[in-house]
Amino acid sequence: MKTIDELLAEGVSGKRVFVRADLNVPLEGTTITDDGRIRAVVPTVKALADAGARVVVASHLGRPKGAPDPAFSLAPAATRLGELLGAEVAFATDTVGESATATVAGLADGRVAVVENLRFNAGETSKDDAERGAFADQLAALADLYVGDGFGAVHRKHASVFDLPARLPHAAGYLIATEVGVLRKLTEDVQRPYVVVLGGAKVSDKLGVIDHLLEKADRILIGGGMAYTFLKAQGHEVGISLLQKDQIPAVLDYLKRAEERGVEFVLPVDVLVSPEFPDLKTKAPANPTTVAADAIPADEEGLDIGPETRKLYASKLADAGTVFWNGPMGVFEHPDYAEGTKAVAQALVDSPAFTVVGGGDSAAAVRTLGFDENAFGHISTGGGASLEYLEGKTLPGLAALEG
Repeated sequence: MKTIDELLAEGVSGKRVFVRADLNVPLEGTTITDDGRIRAVVPTVKALADAGARVVVASHLGRPKGAPDPAFSLAPAATRLGELLGAEVAFATDTVGESATATVAGLADGRVAVVENLRFNAGETSKDDAERGAFADQLAALADLYVGDGFGAVHRKHASVFDLPARLPHAAGYLIATEVGVLRKLTEDVQRPYVVVLGGAKVSDKLGVIDHLLEKADRILIGGGMAYTFLKAQGHEVGISLLQKDQIPAVLDYLKRAEERGVEFVLPVDVLVSPEFPDLKTKAPANPTTVAADAIPADEEGLDIGPETRKLYASKLADAGTVFWNGPMGVFEHPDYAEGTKAVAQALVDSPAFTVVGGGDSAAAVRTLGFDENAFGHISTGGGASLEYLEGKTLPGLAALEG
């Protein structure tokens, strides 16, 4: 895989460089609530601009249905990128139309532009190779070189991720190079004990990674909504907690395989419950009750791991050599259910292990809860991409950069 440093050494001054970034940030209206993904691409964009390139940054945001939707505009992200670069960033109000063509044509050496949301064009996500290829041809007309730096999208076979690199000389940006290096440490050069912490809502989202990590991990800790399917599989009442009944056979198989392989599988011993889901907008007090994990009332739902589980998980992380964490332990967006996620984050901070926060909600939680990002070994920008890499899958965006 060619690196951006090799590209810079060859010279990029005066050339149009298309940077496929991941600016898919959470928004409340037009306000960015977590700019981590924008900050992550700044080193690549700045290096190219400083070398005299005319930088064209492109990304998706949200899931618009192949047509313009103001709710998913990249304009706020473009503004924030300019603030972080300390320089004006031009913004094109379309992706491959008149505005994009004129904006890119007007770029001076060392200047940066952002084009509008790639997913406003049906060709970006099309499953039809010809339609996707036609859109990639339009994107290629905007640039002389391609730099892939949107790690959060490399598991997608999309036009700007998979097809476009085949049409232009290409290289990997600093972010992708860093992410791949970190993930290799989790698969090829693991310091033991290797502890994996998995949370989030659904077991089905983590099936592949659990299956793969049963071959590699020494210890797996389970929290979040997915924990209740494990507890149900063990025969416990889970009340109205999030439950995927169809995944119980798979869960039982994992528990059996873990025992056979000597992998320690750790489930909550107590949980915070409530008869109703908390109000995440007003953050009104929820007044949860703590109960044993095998004594959840039939009319209540589990919304966070309890204090004894927090202590247990901290102890299971204390001697780790490597930790991978993906998925919050509870509804961390509400203060009454944030303590479980906070406890896991603090345990990672306190640990001498190489710690990786696997993107998505986990990365958002770390920032929302006020932790110093530098206290962790690495905070990934790609939740789904990280999981698929750890599953051993071929990621289309990485394969394209290696081609």
